[in-house]
Amino acid sequence: MTHKIAILGASGYTGAELIRLIATHPFMTIAALSADRKAGMQMADVFPHLRHLDLPTLVKIDEIDFAGIDLCFCALPHKTSQEVISKLPSDLKIVDLSADFRLRDPEEYAKWYGNPHSALEQQKEAVYGLTEFYRDDIKSARLVAGTGCNAATGQYALRPLIECGLIDLDEIIIDLKTGVSGAGRSLKENLLHAELSEGAHPYAVGGTHRHLGEFDQEFSAIAGRPVEVQFTPHLLPSNRGIVATVYVKGDAETIQGAFEAAYADEPFIEVLPMGGVPSTRHIRGSNFVHLSVVPDRIEGRAIIICALDNLTKGSSGQALQNANLMLGEDESAGLMLAPIFP
Repeated sequence: MTHKIAILGASGYTGAELIRLIATHPFMTIAALSADRKAGMQMADVFPHLRHLDLPTLVKIDEIDFAGIDLCFCALPHKTSQEVISKLPSDLKIVDLSADFRLRDPEEYAKWYGNPHSALEQQKEAVYGLTEFYRDDIKSARLVAGTGCNAATGQYALRPLIECGLIDLDEIIIDLKTGVSGAGRSLKENLLHAELSEGAHPYAVGGTHRHLGEFDQEFSAIAGRPVEVQFTPHLLPSNRGIVATVYVKGDAETIQGAFEAAYADEPFIEVLPMGGVPSTRHIRGSNFVHLSVVPDRIEGRAIIICALDNLTKGSSGQALQNANLMLGEDESAGLMLAPIFP
């Protein structure tokens, strides 16, 4: 069976990444693509690297006939996404790549994103899209909220440890580096080549990054009490990829064993041998996660390193993984592409 797919916001980086992945999917075909400001254009003109594909012309959202669509990916900005999704057919399966449905508490959403939520009924039904930990809920969901790419990286490094009670919950530091594509495709002065290249830039320092809302929500739910981590992201002069170095108080050997047990059957998470050092170079363009544990020189402390591609496993690849489950297909369909190297 072939599933007909629509992608809203196809002219952004995550939209283009979805198209790249679905192009070789055995059970999906792209039936509709939307892009508000580029409506009427061909994808070949927006993204020349997709020129070889036979794709629908970009249209406005209200021009799409959703009657024949099996699943819709929404790759739209936050706030816009909730407004659009609230008007889509109530029986349409949706995977949202924005931040609009990640936080379950409307007050937390307003706190982190600066505006009240306008689609509260849809927010109540949304399932958090960290596939490896919400797999059963995702299978039966109508609306799945993709995670933040930074939030996904930190959670792969910490969820099994919090669940097993292996680390001090009051001493967690996440030092994260991310490629510039995580900021989206819109023009921003600080993302100009002359402003970004040849440097690394901390941002959202002191606990202001919006993905902290996801860390607070997920880690506190697992622990059964409030958990607040220290988190500082850094912008790197690279196109894609995230690497997080996480500092915890716990036994490295025990942590290594917990990761190996938790991720033994996961198709996309590779736990490296003790002391291994993941790199964004080794997961680029793929849906894989590389995770490792290094004993710290201070006894009783460990360093966890996690790397993934922000556009693939951190966003569009995760979205496709969830869509596979929602449509009853093999979870890894269309996603076993090897990383691009060098």
